[in-house]
Amino acid sequence: FFAEDAGRLYVQDLRAGAARPLTPGFGHAASPAASRDGRWLVYVHTDANVDRLAVVDTCGNHWPQHLVSGADFYMQPTWHPGGHWLAWIEWDHPQMPWDGTRLCLGQLKLRQDGLPQLAAAQTLAGDAHTAVFQPQFSPDGRFLAYASDQSGHSELYLYDLKNGEHTQLTRDAMDVAVPAWAQGMRVFAFGADSRHIFFCRSDGATRCAYACDLDDRQIRPVEPLSEYTYVEQMAAAPKGQALACIASSSQIPPRIVCCQPQKNAVVVARSATEHIPPNELATPQNLTWEVDGENVYGVYYPPTNAACRGQGLPPAIVLVHGGPTGQATSQFEGRNQFFATRGYSVLDVNYRGSTGYGRRYMEALRGQWGVYDVEDVVSGGAHLVEAGLADPDRLVIMGGSAGGYTVLRVLTAKPGAFKAGVCLYGISNLFTLATDTHKFESRYLDALIGPLPQAGDLYRQRSPIFAVEALRDPIAIFQGSEDRVVPLEQAQTIVESLRQRGVPHEYHVYQGEGHGWRRPDTIAAFYRTVESFLKQYVLFT
Repeated sequence: FFAEDAGRLYVQDLRAGAARPLTPGFGHAASPAASRDGRWLVYVHTDANVDRLAVVDTCGNHWPQHLVSGADFYMQPTWHPGGHWLAWIEWDHPQMPWDGTRLCLGQLKLRQDGLPQLAAAQTLAGDAHTAVFQPQFSPDGRFLAYASDQSGHSELYLYDLKNGEHTQLTRDAMDVAVPAWAQGMRVFAFGADSRHIFFCRSDGATRCAYACDLDDRQIRPVEPLSEYTYVEQMAAAPKGQALACIASSSQIPPRIVCCQPQKNAVVVARSATEHIPPNELATPQNLTWEVDGENVYGVYYPPTNAACRGQGLPPAIVLVHGGPTGQATSQFEGRNQFFATRGYSVLDVNYRGSTGYGRRYMEALRGQWGVYDVEDVVSGGAHLVEAGLADPDRLVIMGGSAGGYTVLRVLTAKPGAFKAGVCLYGISNLFTLATDTHKFESRYLDALIGPLPQAGDLYRQRSPIFAVEALRDPIAIFQGSEDRVVPLEQAQTIVESLRQRGVPHEYHVYQGEGHGWRRPDTIAAFYRTVESFLKQYVLFT
C-alpha cells in the first residue's frame, strides 16, 4: 500500500498486475498503515487544510470514512495486532511536532455496515511541551512503544496495555527521535518475537543501531551494522530475526542493508556506484567550541586528496544546515566531500537550535533565530582559524533554505566576516515566510521569532531584505523557478539591490526546479558554477 504525489492511496499486488487506486483523487493521503488481517487501511487525510485520520477497506468496497478529527495535525497511525486498538500522534498550532505532541490510544468498534469507528480515546503521553514520536505495538499486542523527550532527551518508552504502566528503556542522554519533518519516519522496530526492540539514537553527529532485550533490559550495539555511522528507517521482518534499514557513513553512500544478529550484513541496494575508494574521501571529525559560555558543535572535514598537496592554510567553507530544526551528521554528504577533495576545509555547523543534542540545545534558538545561528556560524569560522585549520582571508559561508537565511543574515549583519557567500533559495523576508507558507510551517516562526503582529519589529529587524544595503561581500544566489516555499521574488529583490550598487554577485535561476535541486543536470551545473565562483572571488583574489 502506498501514497503517490497526487495524494491518492494505491494497492499493489506483489505477485503481478498493475497498482489500483483505493481512495478518490481529492485532498491528500499520507502515512498508510494496514491492519494485520489486511482488511483496513488507516491513513492521514488532508483536505481544504483540515487534517484527519481516515480509514478505507483494502478491497475498495466502501467509500473512505473519517475516523479521528479535531486536532490540527496527525502523524504515524498504527494498528494493534488484534485490530481493536489504534494509536497515533497528534498536535496543534503553534507547536511543531518537535515542540509538543500527544500520543493517543483509541478503541475501535464495528458499525452495522462493518466499517470501524472510534468508540473511545485517551492521551497516553505528551503535551504542548513534550514531543512524542512513533507509536508502535509489539507483535504480541502487549506493549505500545514510543519515543518521548520528557527527560530532556528523546528516550525510548514502553506502555503496558495490561496494567497501564509506562517504563523508560533508555537513559543515556542520547536522542532516539529525529525532527518529524515528514510522515513515515521510523527510528525503532519491534523484533518478531516481541522480546527485542531495535532502535537508532544520536551520539553527537552519529546515529548508530542498538538492540534492547526486553527480558533483561540490556542495550547492546547491533554488531553487523557497526561500520555505519548513520542508520535510519529501521524495519524488522514479521517472522524470524531479520532487520532492514538504510545505512551510511561519511565514506559510504546510503545503502539498504539487511542483517541478523551475529551475522554479516547484506547490502540489498546501493544509492550510488561507490566507485571512489574510502581512503580518497575525507573522514569527518566532531568539533566543539564555546560561544557565550555555551558549547556549540560542528562536523569538520579536512581537505583530502591523495593526488594533491597544498601550500599554506586551506580556504574553508562554513556550512549552515536547513530547518533551522535540523542537524549536520556523519552520514554520507556528497556536497562536503566535493569541496574537501578539492582542497577546502569544510565545517558543517550545528548551531544552537539544532537537534541531536537534547531538548535544551534545540530550544536555545527560540526567539533567537537570526541571532544565535549568526553568532555560532561566525564563531565557527573563527574557531577554524584559531585552530590553524583555515586561512582567515579565505572563509566562505554557504547554506540553503533556512541555512540560506543565515547566509543572508550574516552578510548583512556582519559584513566582512566572510570573504564570500553562497545562498541557495534563502529566506530574505520573514513576513512573507510567516504569511504565505503552507499549513505545516505557518506558525513555525511563533517560537523562532515571535507571534505576529506583536513581534513585527523583530521580523523587520531580522529580515535581510530590509538590510540589503549592508550586503557588500561577493555572493552567489541560486533559486528554483518553481519554489513554493521561498518564492523567486525574495531572491530577485536582493539581486536588484546588488546590481544597482555594483556588488560582485552571480544569480542563477534553474527552470523547473523547486525548493532544492532534483535533476542531475541541474546538480552538475550548480557545482560547476559554485566552483567557478569560488575560484574567482576566494581562491585567486
